[in-house]
Amino acid sequence: MSIKSDRWIRRMAQEHGLISPFEEKQVREGVISYGLSSYGYDLRVADEFKVFTNVHSTVVDPKNFDSSSFVDVKGDCIVPPNSFALARTVEYLKIPRNVLTVCLGKSTYARCGIIVNVTPFEPEWEGYATLEISNTTPLPAKVYANEGLCQVLFFESDEECETSYKDKGGKYMEQPARIVLPRLD
Repeated sequence: MSIKSDRWIRRMAQEHGLISPFEEKQVREGVISYGLSSYGYDLRVADEFKVFTNVHSTVVDPKNFDSSSFVDVKGDCIVPPNSFALARTVEYLKIPRNVLTVCLGKSTYARCGIIVNVTPFEPEWEGYATLEISNTTPLPAKVYANEGLCQVLFFESDEECETSYKDKGGKYMEQPARIVLPRLD
């Protein structure tokens, strides 16, 4: 298994729709960077967020998720102290059958105590990725919409997997342009 370079990512984006929209170079001026990097791609966070709230004092249960646990936010987002938000990527991803990705938070946010959950995108998964953002600080933390939030690293295997995410009929396959909450189906 090998990590893929900017040349491979560019070619796969152009020829196979790996990332759409695709930003050829890392955009940095006045924003938290996004776009193609040396060995990965910095994804942007869209302008819609679901921020956890304890207004209804519900239990967070992945088998019986209560959507009233969230407040919807449009635009930049303030994540309350020691709290959590969900968001989605601006980019749509199509992961090849012989590739596994790992999505990691950007250091600019990490240095502010904002953590993006480390998430794999499995072979043949596609969609807009739902992102999990934690504010580990005792202060409110700002997340900027339509700017870089996380980086995806691409690892290509020397052979295709026997069973891909698509083959399994994965429950988060082809996620639409909205935040997808936990589900069991």
